[in-house]
Amino acid sequence: MFDAEVYCQRRRILVDRMSEGGIALFLGNFDCPMNYPDNIYEFRQDSCFRYYFGLNETGLAGAIDLDSGESILFGTELSVEDIVWVGYRPSLKEKGDRISVAAVQPYDDLETYLKKSSKQGRPIYVPPAYRADIRVRLMGWQDQGVIIADSMELVDTIILQRSIKSDEEVAEIEKAITVSHEIQTTVMATARSGMRECELKGLVDAIQTKHGCKNAFPTILTIHGEILHNNDYDNELCQGHLVVNDSGVESPFGYCSDITRTFPVAGRFDSRQKDIYEIVLTAQQAAISAIKPGALFRDIHLLACRVLTEGLNALGLMRGDIDGAVAAGAHALFFPCGLGHLLGMDVHDMEGLGEDRVGYNSQIKRSNQFGLRSLRLARPIQAGFVVTVEPGIYFIPPLLEQWEQQKHCSNFINYEKVKAFMGFGGIRIEDDILVTSNGYRELGPVAPRTIEQVECACHS
Repeated sequence: MFDAEVYCQRRRILVDRMSEGGIALFLGNFDCPMNYPDNIYEFRQDSCFRYYFGLNETGLAGAIDLDSGESILFGTELSVEDIVWVGYRPSLKEKGDRISVAAVQPYDDLETYLKKSSKQGRPIYVPPAYRADIRVRLMGWQDQGVIIADSMELVDTIILQRSIKSDEEVAEIEKAITVSHEIQTTVMATARSGMRECELKGLVDAIQTKHGCKNAFPTILTIHGEILHNNDYDNELCQGHLVVNDSGVESPFGYCSDITRTFPVAGRFDSRQKDIYEIVLTAQQAAISAIKPGALFRDIHLLACRVLTEGLNALGLMRGDIDGAVAAGAHALFFPCGLGHLLGMDVHDMEGLGEDRVGYNSQIKRSNQFGLRSLRLARPIQAGFVVTVEPGIYFIPPLLEQWEQQKHCSNFINYEKVKAFMGFGGIRIEDDILVTSNGYRELGPVAPRTIEQVECACHS
């Protein structure tokens, strides 16, 4: 974790920016059972709690008095019997000292504290709860007279604060990307015809564990890249297959990377694969080059869509006016998702606070158009944002069949030629980009990305 002053300053900034009085309550996560109480999933701390209180342990909560500025840490001291099973842990006071919180109380006293504040007419503001156990806990407190109040000001303040990454945070993201670089190059160099996807997935997990990291999200490592979020690993790699490796690392401090590469099992792209790969790479580079403070990320997404459409037109898979095709959403047959998202302590940073709240604003509303409606980030980007840029081209048989039957955008799509690509799979290329005061910086090290680099890595 960072120095105590980092968390102290974050809490001060929150208090200074909030005009509403009351209590800002940040509930840490508890262990979650897999199939019986003592057999638990790997623990993952709530990001908002960890952002303000730093601690990556189960069963904690933090309260910030928005009037006085005082912070209180709530938790449970371990009994000797607990220590027998899990070992020694620092006391609650020692935990508070690590984050400059002098006031600590037992977790069992939290309900009493909240009731007292409510009786004083002081509302309790809680970020949106995404876990069922937290929602149940909140409902139980409300039944006991605790006033849980919605505060869009709190949500917006958290989003504003967490969106701008400090130098320390960027350094943590780059640590995660360094591990991702090792993952990408190792998987490329190892993949061979006859292997199974699960063998490569095992490499991803081993490299993360070696560096004291964990998955930022369930790894996508598949020969079926046309399935955008494919988490199955049962297929055998064969000559001619493309492999999509979309994997992310969470650093020990809780910051994420999200990197995707696509490579040929044979070690060499065939001519069709090269054609599609170059289109995707050109779109990614055009989108990255357009990143600067104040730019609408929706416009950068649409720029990438135009580049993809131009390339598909040149191959005869699409036709007609480029701008007209993009306006009609014809390109979404091949690119039915968004260009990217914010990245930070969550791989889709802060979307638990509300995807539209994070990625849109009062001026930029979400589209209802297929493809464009899946864009997670559309609003103006600012210096300090970290964003992913991940265009792709996917050949999805059920989607093609549906569109052809409906004759959807048939003036822009050459369905007969597209059919020849069914079974091709998909290609995605993704990197993590810091928005700077005068443009952007690619966070690195950057994994092999050009056709020449990828083929070289496959034979290393």
